[in-house]
Amino acid sequence: MNIDTNLITKLRKQTGAGMADCREALIEANGDMEKAIEILRKKGSKIATKRSGKEASEGVIVSYIHSNNKVGVLVELNCETDFVARNEEFKKLAYDLAMQVAAQSPLYVSQDDVPADVLAKEKDIIKEQLAAEGKNTSMLYKIVEGKINKWYEEVCLLNQPFIKNEDITIEEYINEKIASLGEKVVVSGFCRKEI
Repeated sequence: MNIDTNLITKLRKQTGAGMADCREALIEANGDMEKAIEILRKKGSKIATKRSGKEASEGVIVSYIHSNNKVGVLVELNCETDFVARNEEFKKLAYDLAMQVAAQSPLYVSQDDVPADVLAKEKDIIKEQLAAEGKNTSMLYKIVEGKINKWYEEVCLLNQPFIKNEDITIEEYINEKIASLGEKVVVSGFCRKEI
């Protein structure tokens, strides 16, 4: 199938993926832009998985101060090389993450960072609420898991919907950038202060 160069360029601008990857995705999607974006997002996740064993020892610390001067955030974002750390796309990712933290107030980077006692307490609260509502105990486990996943979306940065595109999570957004940057990218931590 012959794909128009303008369509490839448009997809590249929209996703940040490489020209060859955009061309392959468009061929696979028979020229359908939405399907091609989905293919690239899935590929981004695969690329992120391949790079997970690499060491991310370079990076940046980015600050964001909200316009009212009452919320400030620092985010540490790491990558594999200083070449990528100096890249504008990488810096923009770090800044977007800082804005996300300012806007959504997550408590943890990922589910793995939630202390076991905090998770157990949240599950107990949910179970008590369900018992008070008289929910069927046979469905209790699934309901609790569903509510915990919803809670993760509130308290874990990587699980939150991206404020600039709520169709994807922060983790999916980072995976897209991993695909275009070609390196492992890790949110090492953040600090948020509010008056």
